[in-house]
Amino acid sequence: MATHKLLLLPGDGIGPEVAAEVEKLVAWFTRSGIAAFETERDLVGGAAYDAHGVAISEDAMKNAKAADAVLFGAVGGPKWADVPYEHRPEAGLLRLRKDLGLFANLRPAICYGALADASSLKRELVEDLDILIVRELTGGVYFGEPKEIVTLEDGQKRAVDTQLYTTGEIERIARVAFDLARKRSNKVSSAEKHNVMKSGVLWKQVVTAVHGAEFSDVALEHVLADNCAMQLVRNPRQYDVIVCDNLFGDILSDVAAMLTGSLGMLPSASLGAEDPATGKRKALYEPVHGSAPDIAGQSRANPLAMIGSFAMSLRYSFGLIEAADMLEGAITDALANGARTGDIAPAGTNSLSTTEMGDAILRELEKRAG
Repeated sequence: MATHKLLLLPGDGIGPEVAAEVEKLVAWFTRSGIAAFETERDLVGGAAYDAHGVAISEDAMKNAKAADAVLFGAVGGPKWADVPYEHRPEAGLLRLRKDLGLFANLRPAICYGALADASSLKRELVEDLDILIVRELTGGVYFGEPKEIVTLEDGQKRAVDTQLYTTGEIERIARVAFDLARKRSNKVSSAEKHNVMKSGVLWKQVVTAVHGAEFSDVALEHVLADNCAMQLVRNPRQYDVIVCDNLFGDILSDVAAMLTGSLGMLPSASLGAEDPATGKRKALYEPVHGSAPDIAGQSRANPLAMIGSFAMSLRYSFGLIEAADMLEGAITDALANGARTGDIAPAGTNSLSTTEMGDAILRELEKRAG
């Protein structure tokens, strides 16, 4: 049995608490003989700054590059509000994305049937919702140059951000989306603004070309990004895989997240290019929620987003599809049996601690394993 190398970067705030619940599951999979993991821990974010004076050390980066996957908790908090900008906790995550070449961000929006009433939309619109947003992560308006604020001759200020994409950047994110769609419902919706943006014109042209040349078996539709946001609220289950640029992906994934009822429930993955020799991708998996310093150390955090991120690593990095299905099924079972942390518990009802929720998932996992 192959041994998979997993680097755990718990980070700050509630990160170490939710990471501890994943460690229990990693140990169970190894103990049960389903998979074998070699796990290392290291520091990132404020914890790394306190220890090393930087948001991630060179040794931690070396470990990240050597790992088959990185599992990341959360970074930041008021304690580090005044550190130099280049050493802020978030700089650790940005360096990981840059140095590992993580250009494809996968954001599932899953609404478990047991939690459908927690959504702001009607149950019949969101029950069993399962959307995957594929966001280009390293290009677009967040990285394009020039990016500046200048003072004009008349004293006014002018701010400039540049939306910039190349054919190659669009091709590679499109291929990821189409490839994932083949493993799901075989449908991709490409969201852009070709009606008013030249980058949108190119985006549509390139996605169409990649589809025609390599993925004609997958259904493709083009949708204007603003209309896509409206449709996500009107009829979200019409979508399966949505592919979009950095800016629109940022916005649409947050819209989709709130359809599920709780931001604390959602995992994510960031993938790099496929290695021609091994077929593997550099990958980082992380919960969508932040470090939540107000509840850190109180065992009140919901670990399901972190556990779901581990399930994504089983699927996309380790090729352990049955194990991923088993773990995701255990989450569904635990919720169906009434397991709730405080963020998803109805008012006036008892809630589980972080540790108790992790134990509930472990029990359901053991049941599924027989």
